[in-house]
Amino acid sequence: QVRLVESGGGLVQAGGSLRLSCVASGRTFNVFNMGWFRQAPGKEREFVAAISGNGGRTYYTDSVKDRFTISRDNTKATAYLQMNNLKPEDTAVYYCDQGTGSLDAGYWGKYWGQGTQVTVSS
Repeated sequence: QVRLVESGGGLVQAGGSLRLSCVASGRTFNVFNMGWFRQAPGKEREFVAAISGNGGRTYYTDSVKDRFTISRDNTKATAYLQMNNLKPEDTAVYYCDQGTGSLDAGYWGKYWGQGTQVTVSS
């Protein structure tokens, strides 16, 4: 059974930084893509970033390019999202997920955890 546990969120001023972590368990970590998604109040959950199983490829939604960096440590079964130059519109609950296929159009398992709240004040 796949279990994903997100952490690292918090309250930060615009322009600040946060680093989110996602610890995975339940199956072999390094064969699956890892992705970050977010859901703002009143909005649908949206894709943020993804990384391939060996970490060699990454993909970002346009709104976070050059500000966010996704990475992973397969020895710790953990994925990270480094978020710099945060903006109020980044405020959301952030979730991680595991998937397969291409990073931009592959399959995501929707193994949603509890998420971690990120709040950016202006």
